[in-house]
Amino acid sequence: IDKVRALGAARQLRTGRAPAARPGVPAAVQAKPAAGRTPSLYGAQPIALREMPSQLPPAVIGIGSSTGGPQALFELFGYLKNSIPLPILITQHMPPTFTRILAGLLQKLTGASCQEPRDGEPVVGGNIYVAPGDWHMIVETRRGETVIRLHQDAPVNFCRPAVDPMFRSLAQVYGARVLGVILTGMGHDGLFGAETLVGAGGVVLAQDEATSVVWGMPGAVAAGGLCSAVLPLTQVGPAIERVVEGGAL
Repeated sequence: IDKVRALGAARQLRTGRAPAARPGVPAAVQAKPAAGRTPSLYGAQPIALREMPSQLPPAVIGIGSSTGGPQALFELFGYLKNSIPLPILITQHMPPTFTRILAGLLQKLTGASCQEPRDGEPVVGGNIYVAPGDWHMIVETRRGETVIRLHQDAPVNFCRPAVDPMFRSLAQVYGARVLGVILTGMGHDGLFGAETLVGAGGVVLAQDEATSVVWGMPGAVAAGGLCSAVLPLTQVGPAIERVVEGGAL
């Protein structure tokens, strides 16, 4: 219900149309015109950005997304194509089958190897890994090699797969050499994982409110003061390239 209300209010903001009154529905639960902002939990509070840490370029990229995420991923990877030599791990809140379809579409779009990984599969640079629906995707070191692990522990933030476990495992294995990206999505999944990632010296970028379908996940991370940049979707790809190349945002 919250998703339906938020999406409806976002549509109002973009079209400028107020919703029609619904007979028999209490006024308190009828969507109201948005006051010049995409609906979010974070109001108009200013966002404090973190300085880019002085570190080696990242060795891996982790991306989290939910509501509106597939289209955001298509736009992002339509820009990046297969230009990133690092492994990229994606946790998109989706049920089984749909995540496999998403991986296939991203592979077709980018020309890179993009798939739902197998448990124990080695992490390879230039590959894109999409967490399978109903499975958390993390990384761990096994006999000196970084591998993907899939498990069905309890949902995190009501989600499985969830972004927090992925981010935490990336920080544990790669330390400061992680670039985390949070795209549009409902809720706050990714917030606590981003805290761990930043605490290890990594970098977090977030999609901005104006281009997000729902500014829940990126808004939580931004309001938490964990981001080095909060950017329109069209600028996220160029920012990733700059960070990967070791440049300043």
